Amino acid sequence: MCDPGVEPWPLRHLVLRTPRLTLCPDDDAGLHELAALALRGVHPPEEMPFLTPWTDQAPDDLVRTSMQYFWRARARLTASDWSVHFLVRHDGRVIGNQELSGKEFAITREVSSGSWLGIAHQRHGYGTEMRAAVLLLAFDHLNATIARSGAFTDNPASLRVSEKLGYRTDGANTSARRGTAATEIRLVLQPSHFVRPKWMLQVDGLDGCLRLLGAG
Repeated sequence: MCDPGVEPWPLRHLVLRTPRLTLCPDDDAGLHELAALALRGVHPPEEMPFLTPWTDQAPDDLVRTSMQYFWRARARLTASDWSVHFLVRHDGRVIGNQELSGKEFAITREVSSGSWLGIAHQRHGYGTEMRAAVLLLAFDHLNATIARSGAFTDNPASLRVSEKLGYRTDGANTSARRGTAATEIRLVLQPSHFVRPKWMLQVDGLDGCLRLLGAG
């Protein structure tokens, strides 16, 4: 018999709060809102900031495959290989997605991040604020020692966010994207180089998640 005192999915209680944003791990209701946001546009059609061009899909396919992607991430989550997708809300509305992931985190103490915002919510500083939120979570609450990220050379907005937060270049990769070669800049950040925001992050519901993320 299942112990009624055991929480099977503690991530549902995790909440990060910044001055303007609330970040919570994805749930199905929020994912429907996120998919609707993606349909309204994530980037100009002539641009492609992602290695996998998921935004090129037909609307029905985009919604279905997006939901499947997040469901798979939840189903596969283990302490040795996890990816948490935070739904980012402003004034109660989903405006984007901020991912934080780790592999063998208990040993490596490394995390990686990726994110996107609906096109209507870009250029307001939300991208910097939501990335800062998960970096504060990683460094101050999970005891991470390295954070990694990356962006294509033709995605200056993402590169500017990384620069503002203190990331340093860590080489480059060449990948096939939409049938042509594209260069991705690898980025790395250590706690000592992190350009911390002036605000404090509020974290609720983390204690029950630490073991699930290999940080307990």
